Amino acid sequence: MKSAFPIKLSLTILAGCMLSAGAIGAQTPANDPATLARIRDSAMNEDWAYARLADLTDLVGPRLSGSAGAAAAVEQVAAAMRKIGAKVTLQPVKVPHWVRGAETAELVVYAGRPAGITQKVVLTALGGSGATPAAGLTAPVIVVRDFDELKARAAQVKGAIVLFDVAFDQEMAERGHAGPAYGRGSNVRVNGPKVAAEMGAAAALVRSVGGADYRIAHTGVTGLVDGARIPAAAVTAEDAMLITRLSARGPVKMHLTLTPQTLPDADSFNVIADLPGGDKADEVVIVSGHLDSWDLATGAHDDGTGVAAAMAVIDTLNKLNLKPRRTIRVIAWMNEENGTQGGKGYFEANKDKVERHFAAIESDSGGGRPFGVIGSVRPSVVKYFAPLQKALEPIGASMFDRRDVTGAADTGPLERAGVPVFMPLVDSSSYFSYHHTPADTLDKVNPLELKRHVAVMTGLTWYLANMDESIGRTPKRDD
Repeated sequence: MKSAFPIKLSLTILAGCMLSAGAIGAQTPANDPATLARIRDSAMNEDWAYARLADLTDLVGPRLSGSAGAAAAVEQVAAAMRKIGAKVTLQPVKVPHWVRGAETAELVVYAGRPAGITQKVVLTALGGSGATPAAGLTAPVIVVRDFDELKARAAQVKGAIVLFDVAFDQEMAERGHAGPAYGRGSNVRVNGPKVAAEMGAAAALVRSVGGADYRIAHTGVTGLVDGARIPAAAVTAEDAMLITRLSARGPVKMHLTLTPQTLPDADSFNVIADLPGGDKADEVVIVSGHLDSWDLATGAHDDGTGVAAAMAVIDTLNKLNLKPRRTIRVIAWMNEENGTQGGKGYFEANKDKVERHFAAIESDSGGGRPFGVIGSVRPSVVKYFAPLQKALEPIGASMFDRRDVTGAADTGPLERAGVPVFMPLVDSSSYFSYHHTPADTLDKVNPLELKRHVAVMTGLTWYLANMDESIGRTPKRDD
């Protein structure tokens, strides 16, 4: 997952600042307090989203783009949405097809090594990694802590295995700043192997980007490109610290075997499910999550919860027999993890219809407890959401966190074109303990928090789909 938590943001957090409906003018009947309460309560009493999440994780499993799992997930989600009466479209998209192979490593030379002893290193290949020879390679290891140190040691890099030993700041994550903590680490993971390759390194390793140090490696995408795909892997925090300690004693050599393959791009799809609107049917409110996952586990938090909650928006409204004014469009994006081709493909197909997109919601921050909503709207618009905040107050989700930019991945092209983007504001303090690891499984998802997630997503989607007030556009950006 690309960081859903931008580091440099201009934000205003409005918590518990409830304005009466009368203070902002009359609301449409569809957005009256009673209807919003019915949506909230219905979501909190339904297990439909959890059942869909169980189907996705337990029956399909890992869903890396180009894989059989990704293809099966497309069919499963499309069938589930057709079953509840949504108008389903499969939008074709070409996606990267990378597969991992063997991945082993051991330290074969280090000061004080007893005869006949080697040290196993636990690691996993990073997305886009190149391959070693089938028999592996043996090379000296140099440890660096940032790009400045890497450049200062350029003479030692050529032919070496470079380890970027950059620790994830779990304390920062536990205090509500998981995004910036992840941003620092993911910058090293994405750019470190690429820079090392440009400097002639034989391979690159990064310390896993995540908390809960139980000797579990966290995978993720890299910036490696064709023609310069050196072997690249994430090592566990414990093994990174071991290598750093041994390097302080003297020279270290590693035998590394990674045999992934980068195959030709594959055919896949975004799953699009529409609930047609009424008098404003030509305007669209997107609610979405990404369908693909990394291949190490079943992607329960990343991003099964997001997809299941988005799907449940239409199910919840149908069960209440509620018909929106604007068309509600559920999208299960393909290929967020290692290319965002789904989001890019949707934008290209709809760039002449951007003005018809009233708003877009993306959930890709895991299934932790939601505290409210993040929105890239102008400051003057925040007051219009007070009735929604009031409706979500009983489940502890009444915050409105206004930002200039949400930084969402698949809806990013729409946001850069001026479409206001929203995300659930969730507790991510433990998210990066499971993120991109074999531990991201269904048992880690709290069913109650998923219900709250559905309540927030459905309430927000319905509210946007029925607003009389214009929330305008956000400033267009080129970045």
